[in-house]
Amino acid sequence: MKIIDEVYEMYRNKLTGDEEDADIIAFSVLEQFAREDLIDLLSDLTDQELRNLVGFYMIENLKAKMARDGIGQSKMMTVDELRNIH
Repeated sequence: MKIIDEVYEMYRNKLTGDEEDADIIAFSVLEQFAREDLIDLLSDLTDQELRNLVGFYMIENLKAKMARDGIGQSKMMTVDELRNIH
């Protein structure tokens, strides 16, 4: 994606290597785009880039929902549940 290369070159010398760098840069860049601008960016993606983008979005949202619902994590028992163990 061309915009990634442009943004990276613009901020390259200011990056600390911290994962939060990418978050901060991405969100500040995205704030400047209107919906139509974002759709234009998507139309420039290859089929594989678009699949990767949508796939990443789906995966992250599914993970968030699973975490919210406690799926795949050991849930801490409440005091009432502990009292009812036989």
